[in-house]
Amino acid sequence: MESIAPLWLWVVFVVFVVAALFVDFVVLKKQGSHAVGVKEALNWSFAWVALSLLFNGLFWWAVKDSTGSSAIATEKSLEFLTGYLIEKSLAVDNIFVFLLIFSYFAVPAAFQKRVLMIGILGAIVLRTVMILVGGWLLAQFHWILYVFGAFLVLTGVKMWWAAGQEPSLDENPALKLLRRVLPVSKGFDGEKFFTVENGKRIATPLLMVICLVGFTDVIFAVDSIPAIFAVTRDPFIVLTSNVFAILGLRAMFFLLQAAASRFHLLNYGLALILVFIGTKMLLIDIYKIPVAVALGVVLSILAVTMLWSARTAKA
Repeated sequence: MESIAPLWLWVVFVVFVVAALFVDFVVLKKQGSHAVGVKEALNWSFAWVALSLLFNGLFWWAVKDSTGSSAIATEKSLEFLTGYLIEKSLAVDNIFVFLLIFSYFAVPAAFQKRVLMIGILGAIVLRTVMILVGGWLLAQFHWILYVFGAFLVLTGVKMWWAAGQEPSLDENPALKLLRRVLPVSKGFDGEKFFTVENGKRIATPLLMVICLVGFTDVIFAVDSIPAIFAVTRDPFIVLTSNVFAILGLRAMFFLLQAAASRFHLLNYGLALILVFIGTKMLLIDIYKIPVAVALGVVLSILAVTMLWSARTAKA
């Protein structure tokens, strides 16, 4: 797996992610358990988006410096931006499932921030492994592109038909397995994952929530990672666009939590995006859809769906 990014930019990326997580966890520890308001979530969202765009600017400069071509640098930066937008878009469906999990277990608002932080840390590790493995497979077996493409199209069709239906966790296989393996206390014990009940050390519902959030993220990564590979084969772009989108997931969650009802039709748009990206992957050897066109299509679908949702949202 070769990347156009120079080695020093890989180092900068790793240092930035470690520093960002460290700062986030330190701030979290100082603030303690508290409910995140819309203003705080909005400020963090702006910060993460700004940092992502700043990094993309640095990436553009690094590619131009190493290749001497502004055109190549612009193309690669557009690939990063498209991958970032795809991951952000598909994360919306992920967030709706998180909302369902928190509601199902009646997780207090003050504890949700910590759950998401741990979930983000786990997501970065798991997705890094999945991206490296996926990149190696694509480099070795070109035909896997068609498998990924067909999978995305089928997933998009399935998401379209499932949109609007009331989701439920009662029949979730992961939840059934966890309940069979882990004895769980009836109530929360602060932010603890384990508590003592009747003299026995057992899990709290918060640990169940952490496990389900992690499982959910892995399931959604199976959609989003192939979708980004449809835009670029460069492992650096796939990894960095994915991680930067994940870093802003917590703030995005609390924003959507406050306005979930206004985006009730967004799943239809996400389904169309998956079908489009899957089709793009299936056509890769016949016609390569330009990155700028792909970015425009994804933006247009999101814009139309969000406007449609806003106009038809119940007061």
